[in-house]
Amino acid sequence: MPTLYNRIANQSLDRLSALSDGVFAFAMTLLVLDLRLPEQTAIHSEHDLWRALAALAPNLVIYLMGFLTLGIFWNGQQTQLNYIERGSRDLSWLHLAFLFTITLMPFSTRLLAEFLHYRTAVLVYWVNILAPGALLYASWKYVSRHDMIRPDAPPEIRAAICRRVYYAQMLYALGAALCVFGSLWSVAFIFAVQLNYALAPRLPKRFQSEAATPSSP
Repeated sequence: MPTLYNRIANQSLDRLSALSDGVFAFAMTLLVLDLRLPEQTAIHSEHDLWRALAALAPNLVIYLMGFLTLGIFWNGQQTQLNYIERGSRDLSWLHLAFLFTITLMPFSTRLLAEFLHYRTAVLVYWVNILAPGALLYASWKYVSRHDMIRPDAPPEIRAAICRRVYYAQMLYALGAALCVFGSLWSVAFIFAVQLNYALAPRLPKRFQSEAATPSSP
């Protein structure tokens, strides 16, 4: 049986939300630090500078992917927290584990940028997407099982959030599997999935109810 301390610990979600905002902001800032300026000694003309900047394009795309990944997961976590009535010790540790995977995102993004043509780098990046997705899924299942969702939350929200996480992770897994044909196929597909979730394009009417639910892959 839980001790009194464990029953009263981490009841407020405000501190968890504040910590999450800080971790995401720091991780997003770290991403841009890996974009290096061209070596000044190698630049002797406008043409040299343009060529050096063009060489940075792959790194810029990977940086954008990392930023989109963090943005998507930040939205997903905040969506969940908005519909959770109260916190608990176990829920806090689930989200702390989630934040741990978020702190690894600058590393996996940099690895992918440096070794873009290696399948291992793609798989490491994918695992760094799979892990926080699985933890968000586990978090929502936990609050659903323990009746911690706000009573005014629409009934369809419970299933919609789980479904959103599930479908997103299935698409990311498909993208990772494409590395058997080449790492660039995986990167392009994962990037397309991220753009889809970030831009949330308008869908036909029969899918509008699904699209209207908050995204949390």
